[in-house]
Amino acid sequence: MAQRDLNKVILIGNIGREPDLRQTETGSAISTFSMATNTTWVNRDGVRNERTEWHNIVTWNRLAEICHQIIRKGDQVYIEGCLRTRTWEDEKGMRRQRTEIVAGQMIKLSRRSVEDAKPDQEQGQQAEKNTDTTSTNESHQLSDSRNHTD
Repeated sequence: MAQRDLNKVILIGNIGREPDLRQTETGSAISTFSMATNTTWVNRDGVRNERTEWHNIVTWNRLAEICHQIIRKGDQVYIEGCLRTRTWEDEKGMRRQRTEIVAGQMIKLSRRSVEDAKPDQEQGQQAEKNTDTTSTNESHQLSDSRNHTD
């Protein structure tokens, strides 16, 4: 029987840094943002502890545009994707490495308040209504684009 590998990440957490949106040299949209997940536990002495883990999230194409439009710092979101580690040399010639989650699906779980809405609120609300459908369709499209080296 053939052995199978699985590279899948599912997170529910809060946005720490609002998504930025850029275009690669080939014209693909890419958005990056940070996300925090919290773990709490009670130790043997009955003291409650909490640890926050920060994650670097990357989205591509239409999902990148949607994330940039509708999610804001503090929003709770569901992210599904895979782990990817990039390696590069910085300007000093030092080898750098960064592990990211390349998201294929995003579902916004929290609602944005009226005060936080940007002028493009109407478009954002429409995108928010379509997020479930779009993110599901987008995950199929992004599976082809996960080999980006831009």
